[in-house]
Amino acid sequence: MQPIPRRQAALAPPAVPVSEAPPAAALPPAVAAAVWRGDQLGRAALPTRSSGFAALDAQLPGGGWPCQGLTELLCPQPGTLAWRLLAPLLRALCPAGGPARPAAASPVLLVGPPHPPHPPGLRADGIDERGLVWLQAHTAAERLWATEQLLKARAPGVLVAWLPQARPEQLRRLQVLAGAAQGPVFVCRPQSAAREASAAPLRLLVRVGATGDDGPWALQVD
Repeated sequence: MQPIPRRQAALAPPAVPVSEAPPAAALPPAVAAAVWRGDQLGRAALPTRSSGFAALDAQLPGGGWPCQGLTELLCPQPGTLAWRLLAPLLRALCPAGGPARPAAASPVLLVGPPHPPHPPGLRADGIDERGLVWLQAHTAAERLWATEQLLKARAPGVLVAWLPQARPEQLRRLQVLAGAAQGPVFVCRPQSAAREASAAPLRLLVRVGATGDDGPWALQVD
């Protein structure tokens, strides 16, 4: 895992110190209440879960994956790098060899992954597949509907949804619902979505980096 480049505006400190920005008190109350400032994500006292990568936790606001908000994972190829990035989190929630859990208490919910989860591969990575609930949704409408219903029901644990065709207004609705989530909420989308507007407070571009200490499949996260 390579450290996130400090030059990336999404995760780096703002170029202008926050103290130089117009204070909220200088704005009319109605306007101040409607303005969301980018630095609020890093300052909000939101619960987080460690990503399992020390270099990534050092850059993430709050020191880990936020539990009450939407996180977008943008990958050049669907169904591979997101699993590798989230593997330490899933391993902590569903350790291999642990006790079986009922479906209602499963800590990881998967909506519409592009490929079926591979139990032998999960076990080799220390993840117990019995802790995963896989919702096999084929169409974009089905995946979006299932994701919204799980968020409305405040399902426990981590939610990972593959929504490559989600529109900005749909992501905005998911972000509102994710504000009441009990755990991290991830939406996996293609790398090309980086050019589109998004209501997700946190967006990460995940790619394969150069060969390093982590081997030829080292992750590079922007």
